[in-house]
Amino acid sequence: MHLLFFVFSFFLIALLFPFQIAAQPLYPDTLWPVADPASVGMDQNKLLQAKNYALQSGGSGMIIRYGKVVMSWGSQTQKYDLKSTTKSFGATALGLAVKDGKLTLQDKAQKYHPSFGIPPDTNMATGWLDDITILHLANQTAGFDKPGGYVKLLFAPGSKWSYSDGGPNWLAEVMTLIYKKDLYQLMFERVFTPIGINTSELSWRNNIYRNQTIDGIPNREFGSGINASVNAMARLGYLYLRNGIWKNTEILPKSYIDQVRVNQAGGVPVFRPELYAASTSSHYGLLWWNNADGTLDIPNDAYWTWGLYNSHILVIPSSDIVVTRTGQSFPGTDGYSQLKGFFEPIAASVSNSPTLTPANTPSVTGKPGDANKDNKVDGLDYVVWLNNYNKTVSNGSSSGDFNSSGKVDGLDYVIWLSNYAK
Repeated sequence: MHLLFFVFSFFLIALLFPFQIAAQPLYPDTLWPVADPASVGMDQNKLLQAKNYALQSGGSGMIIRYGKVVMSWGSQTQKYDLKSTTKSFGATALGLAVKDGKLTLQDKAQKYHPSFGIPPDTNMATGWLDDITILHLANQTAGFDKPGGYVKLLFAPGSKWSYSDGGPNWLAEVMTLIYKKDLYQLMFERVFTPIGINTSELSWRNNIYRNQTIDGIPNREFGSGINASVNAMARLGYLYLRNGIWKNTEILPKSYIDQVRVNQAGGVPVFRPELYAASTSSHYGLLWWNNADGTLDIPNDAYWTWGLYNSHILVIPSSDIVVTRTGQSFPGTDGYSQLKGFFEPIAASVSNSPTLTPANTPSVTGKPGDANKDNKVDGLDYVVWLNNYNKTVSNGSSSGDFNSSGKVDGLDYVIWLSNYAK
């Protein structure tokens, strides 16, 4: 009887998700697996639209779904100056420190850096340095001015949002002092080498804005400074897509990635509204940008890196997509309008994925798949799911909406099935 039940379940999943289900996620070895777009449920013409838009400004790119390259252009191994995409590599180093228990996001930066925020000496007179946390540095609400050197504070931490290189560079110094190691070495040991990135495809320059060493250790920047290939960028993006897991090894905690990819700036006022839209603080995570407020016509769970000249790593978890792009700036001057021509055709190319819209960091209460709250996942919960299948609901798992997306669909069935009899 159980065998018949699970055979039926397999065919039901195949019916609901003809392109999505695989026994284990694919991971690249030296090369990425390659697939025709149609074989993974993508419209080739829309992908070509995105590719041609990007190629107006030259450069290289890759589009990956289910771990397979479905389209690429330019050199996959040439290194490009990633500018502020470096910030998201810095967020990865921060994730290691969180995993290792070296710090928490709520910790005060001065705890780890005795001369934090100085120079200039005028920052001490503000009385704000004592209150700046690691989170403020990572979500751009610390208050430091834009340049990457030793810059002044503009406002009290947490009160406004202002894009800065100086704040992330203070975070890089904090990380260096915590690990007492060159972050370039740390990242190759803990992240880059394990996911298949080598020094021919990624380099990190010496600091050009601050002292090149701190306590005798090379002092790297988070504001900018990494040169990398689109292949290296894709591997980092794929690590995030797989929730920090690479071939059964946890490199970053999923709980940390869940914080990276959602709004962390809290929608506070933007300090320079003439430079950044008032909504900017509603779609910035931890040194990654996101679509939490639906500004772009792409899934709300999408998040990306963003460097000058439009260097991007785009991750769309609900569609199982990673995209990388480097080159010169896209046409136009408005930032989000520039992104539309590249991001939106890629998202629109997918015909078989449901939309996932987590407005906040996902949280799970109770046992996944347990609709009737009897602390068991069994056939009664399946009946709840079946009775509400394809309906829009508001009361979450009680109606079979186990991922709290607002709709009861095949993804909820997969959650129920994976927890059946547990």
